[in-house]
Amino acid sequence: MVRTLSTMLKLGTPAPGFSLPDVVSGRVISLESFHDEKALLVMFICRHCPYVKHVQGELARLGTDYRDRGVGIVAISANDASAYPDDAPPGLREMAVELGFTFPFCHDESQAVAKAYTAACTPDFFLFDQARRLVYRGQLDDSRPDSGRPVTGRDLRAAIDAVLAGRPVGGDQRPSLGCNIKWKAGNEPDYFPANS
Repeated sequence: MVRTLSTMLKLGTPAPGFSLPDVVSGRVISLESFHDEKALLVMFICRHCPYVKHVQGELARLGTDYRDRGVGIVAISANDASAYPDDAPPGLREMAVELGFTFPFCHDESQAVAKAYTAACTPDFFLFDQARRLVYRGQLDDSRPDSGRPVTGRDLRAAIDAVLAGRPVGGDQRPSLGCNIKWKAGNEPDYFPANS
């Protein structure tokens, strides 16, 4: 495990397109799948990471709490599934079912979508407004495994609520921290060092 900070992609960046299979339904999910939503949250997560395990209950609650409020949510796992079999589609499907995810959980087998979003860690969060411009990227909240701080989702929830209310999202955005995305050998992006 390499403790890794998110890249903090430039605010205002348009949401990169994607087309990925949902590990539960088998449906292909794309950016256009969320065209009616006021906001879109793209989360890069996986099954085996202790940072994701620490917050996974809150991720499920986010899906439930915002399901009927105009927020599209999609989770994506881009880890090398051959090296990390828990992060292969069958394991991801089990995770989604066990936690009761109400949003699609997609597998980015080529890792191209993770690269397009400059995802660096799990969990890594990207929130886009109705025009699909990036308005928040960073941490869920300031809780970490063994920090003693409760998982509340405070930072991300505040950003989502601001978008839904038509208010600007606050500028004090702190990077997410988690395990590095497990890139396939030779596929590491130029914005992130090779796995150690």
